[in-house]
Amino acid sequence: MTNIAVILGSTRPNRVGSAVAEWVYEQARQRNDATFELVDLADFNLPLLDEPYPPSLNMYQHEHTKTWSAKIAEFDGYVFVSAEYNHSIPAALKNALDYLYYEWHDKAAGFVSYGGDSGLRVVEHLRGIAAELHLADVQATVNFSLITDFEDYSVFQPKSRHGEALTTMLDQLASWSEAMCAIRSTSADLAA
Repeated sequence: MTNIAVILGSTRPNRVGSAVAEWVYEQARQRNDATFELVDLADFNLPLLDEPYPPSLNMYQHEHTKTWSAKIAEFDGYVFVSAEYNHSIPAALKNALDYLYYEWHDKAAGFVSYGGDSGLRVVEHLRGIAAELHLADVQATVNFSLITDFEDYSVFQPKSRHGEALTTMLDQLASWSEAMCAIRSTSADLAA
């Protein structure tokens, strides 16, 4: 069975993303086709990228990087839950992605976004980043508007259609995560 992380990509105090990520995680953990874990970037306290070598060299010097690397390496797929900040992803999420390289390779990714305009540009930006990191991103996404899916911009109130969209995205993600395990296995065999 594959192991999938639900990564909360905002570290801002009082972030509404916590409620979104917890909702995703609670829905996901009811499934029997994968195991899920909620991973909060705020728990890792990653400073602005401070490794002296590019992550593609896999020569991590700092304990915070090694801890982050070990956590991300545990998973076969990822659900990125991200706010839209200024038409893009939060700096903390970009920083966390940039810290690593091979840990992301040949795995699957799905996206849940939220923002004033449903976070649609977050998904656009994450797809480009995912491609560079050799992450296979699924087509289905879940998008929340701060205007219609949150009361007073703070109390999360997902509609039933969002549950349906999440099911579709998780169906794709579980399937792709399983398929990517076979690809990683084949790549490891060829490298040996």
